[in-house]
Amino acid sequence: MPDALDSETLKEALAYYDRWLAFNQRYQRIPGVQAAVYAEDAVAFSAAYGHADLEQGVELTDQHLFRIASHSKTFTATALLQLAEQGKLRLDDLVATHVTEIVGTPLGKRTIRDLVSHAGGVTRDSEEADFWQLAAAYPDREQLLRVVKEPGSAVLSGNDRFKYSNIGFGLLGLVIEAVTGTPYNEFVRTAIVDKLGLTGLGPELDPARLGEYAIGYSSLAYADQRVPIDHVDTGALASATGFFGNARDLVSYWSAHLPGDERLLTDASKRQMQHPWWKTTSTDWPKYGLGLMVSKVGDRELIGHSGGFPGHISLSLVDTERGLAVSVLTNAIDGPARQLTETAFKLIELASSEPREDAAGLERFTGRYANLWGVMDVVVLGGRLYAIDPSTPDPVVDPTTLEMEGDTLRITGGSGYGAIGETYRFTFTPDGSVESVRGSSGLSRPLDVFSLPDRVRVSTVRA
Repeated sequence: MPDALDSETLKEALAYYDRWLAFNQRYQRIPGVQAAVYAEDAVAFSAAYGHADLEQGVELTDQHLFRIASHSKTFTATALLQLAEQGKLRLDDLVATHVTEIVGTPLGKRTIRDLVSHAGGVTRDSEEADFWQLAAAYPDREQLLRVVKEPGSAVLSGNDRFKYSNIGFGLLGLVIEAVTGTPYNEFVRTAIVDKLGLTGLGPELDPARLGEYAIGYSSLAYADQRVPIDHVDTGALASATGFFGNARDLVSYWSAHLPGDERLLTDASKRQMQHPWWKTTSTDWPKYGLGLMVSKVGDRELIGHSGGFPGHISLSLVDTERGLAVSVLTNAIDGPARQLTETAFKLIELASSEPREDAAGLERFTGRYANLWGVMDVVVLGGRLYAIDPSTPDPVVDPTTLEMEGDTLRITGGSGYGAIGETYRFTFTPDGSVESVRGSSGLSRPLDVFSLPDRVRVSTVRA
């Protein structure tokens, strides 16, 4: 059974995660952010921030669709394990057993297991990879077969090390087609998406639903403004990068990978899929399973996958012990999906790190307070008060703990560069709302009434 999360503690963590995401979408100038959390056997949180279309001013909703790119690999791996359970293939079959066009080639001698774990030594995208910049169409079946038949497609020996390959997963799509006699897109839609009853997921760009897609945008790394990027079909690489989805349906899909849920796979197959077979770097973590990333946030081992498509960056992470899944989708090619996803787990971990305390009387201090130097959030997590800077890359590192003393909060923990032992003195209006907070950096006010000092405004105008 999953490790239980206290419902009230989870509610507090998700309430603050909502505010933190809204702040970071604006602060980091991300066009749009869509996020969802699966917990306590249901979608516990689903929200969207910013815009699906900047030019037309279309606000993003939690129903808009994103290109979730390499999440596709988890669907492909799931399909292969389904076929293995049905006795239609073995993971140790040679790829050429099913894709007979590559008999006698180096890649034909690789196994399905080699490719699904990225241990086949296969070229990542080939030397003809301009499709990633939309300078060419994604390869069709004929073009893909031409690439994999080339001697240079086998860059390393098989089972030598982890080497990520979209071409290898494109080849696995051809394996699924050969075994089932059905096009890849049709098979995974029927065997996975439809089986779960999810309408916000699909294996390839759907022209009939173009109006539902969030527009993807270019990076700010090489330009002062973002430029919209066209949606394109991924051809024979759909099994590597074709899927679209929204965060709500994506975490619902991940729930089928939790222990005890056998809608898609037996637990035995899920254990194979989720086992950390290969180190992906010179360090111990992260690792890779069968079509799955296996990583750590803090001390907790998580499964999931990232996705990078022209204009869209996404990440899903799943804590199978807690029955918790988080997906964050962004519509910018430099969207910080990893930071935005991992923070959900960090907030929940902080909130549940100690036995829950009585939060009576603490809510009156909570809010977002600003001064010239930035903002500070006072938040209740696990029945305890914390001061958090939402603009930092990791908002919970060395957390600043607070204890109530009447209308004052004493700082009891945090970085030595902070103000441990000092206080935040709150002034309240007659209706009980916060008027101001005075601490070691001077006076702060609630963000919605904060304004810069006149001297700062004058200097800014003159500059």
